[in-house]
Amino acid sequence: MTQFNDRFLKACRREETDRPPVWFMRQAGRYQKDYREIRKTHTLVDICKIPELCAQVTLSPIQQFGFDAAIIFSDIMIPLEPMGIDFHYKEGVGPVISNPLTSKRDVENLKPLDFGKDLQYTGASLNILKRELNVPCLGFVGAPFTLASYMIEGGPSKSYIKLKNFMYGQTEAWHLLMNKLATNMADYLLYQVENGAMAVQIFDSWVGILSQADFREFIFPHMQKMVQYIKSKTDVPVIIFGTNSSHLLLDLKATTADVVGIDWKTDVAEAWKSMNYEVAVQGNLDPTLLFGDWKLIEKRAKTLLDSIPNKPGYIFNLGHGILPKTPEENVRRLVNLVQGR
Repeated sequence: MTQFNDRFLKACRREETDRPPVWFMRQAGRYQKDYREIRKTHTLVDICKIPELCAQVTLSPIQQFGFDAAIIFSDIMIPLEPMGIDFHYKEGVGPVISNPLTSKRDVENLKPLDFGKDLQYTGASLNILKRELNVPCLGFVGAPFTLASYMIEGGPSKSYIKLKNFMYGQTEAWHLLMNKLATNMADYLLYQVENGAMAVQIFDSWVGILSQADFREFIFPHMQKMVQYIKSKTDVPVIIFGTNSSHLLLDLKATTADVVGIDWKTDVAEAWKSMNYEVAVQGNLDPTLLFGDWKLIEKRAKTLLDSIPNKPGYIFNLGHGILPKTPEENVRRLVNLVQGR
């Protein structure tokens, strides 16, 4: 058995490592040839719900590229189905919900998750991976705000008018929804930890649409409670990542998360300094850069690495999820560059 690679976990805890660990958000999936072959006969939901297939897809980028961490293949919408949200994936659009939330009664009718019954396939997948991997596997969920945005808007949105009207106009129902999502998603992360996840990430894809004032009033108390609840039950590292969130970095740090992910529009070195190096940071190469010429990718990656202060707690990642049709050779060369191979 190959020796267990714990660089990622050490970096999360701001312990010394011989080099930065590297993994990519969405590293398992649509840009990989092997994954596209599987998708010819299986839906995304199939892969999430068939443990052997989920484990295979999760393992694939570790075997192919040698990342320092894996992340369970799933989707942030998956735990919403057993809560009573009916959705399907529309090509080129994303998740579309047929019964969006419009009232407090809709929120009250959401069902609590029963993990052993509703999401046991995630646990089974993680148990397979625990036996197969020699790197840590991350569990993950969508953040309460991002999940609520889908649940209220009915799908992706540009203006978020329905969402903000609900937040501003039905504030009691909003906080009830945030509390339900924070509680259920925290427990889902703990379920993933119980079954083998060695770190967890909370994805807040849409949080950047909020002002700092709105974040602090409507979101922060729930996020802080969620993170602190997880940390009271387990010592695995907790990562928070939000896009377009440079104005919220100090608030994300204040949740007491161990790692704050930085998107590609923000200078990582400056962001880390602004947080007094009191958390680990993760990021943040622009994922579209991987479509470019290797010389440019190499230059930008080296510039990023050179900008990082000589302090423990840096994890190399992209500034958002890897994109479809990303050239696999560029992924391979970038991982090798970071790892010094």
